Amino acid sequence: MTQKQLVLLAAAGSAALMMGALGFQYIGELPPCKLCYWQRYPHIAAIAIGALFAFIGARILIALGAIAAFATGAVGIYHTGVEKGWWEGPTTCTSGSIEGLSTDDLLNQIMGAPLIRCDEIAWQFMGLSMASWNAVISFGLVAIWIVAYRKSA
Repeated sequence: MTQKQLVLLAAAGSAALMMGALGFQYIGELPPCKLCYWQRYPHIAAIAIGALFAFIGARILIALGAIAAFATGAVGIYHTGVEKGWWEGPTTCTSGSIEGLSTDDLLNQIMGAPLIRCDEIAWQFMGLSMASWNAVISFGLVAIWIVAYRKSA
């Protein structure tokens, strides 16, 4: 494959993951949590980078695409850890202890709580959650970006 074809393949991979995420959201009625959104932003960047590369072909764009794919994979790993309870996620999308809270504080926590929690697995396949699958596939996309970068050397 040519360098341009590899870049377009990697960008298309991010586009496919975005389409899948939107499908789960709108067709599967599984709204995203905060960390799910964090995983989407680098994919959007990778798609834009791939489109831009198609027009100007600057080698730096390939490196930026690899960084974007790596970033979403890293967030996917972080999100997986939050889902599995390996570490705490952002306080704005996980459940905290209610010990020692007054009734008013508890009510405020309930009213201010997000609708979708980051520490619950909404869907999984073969033992991996959507966040885990995003990480696995995104790191595969990193490899494609790197191969494309090396073709230009």
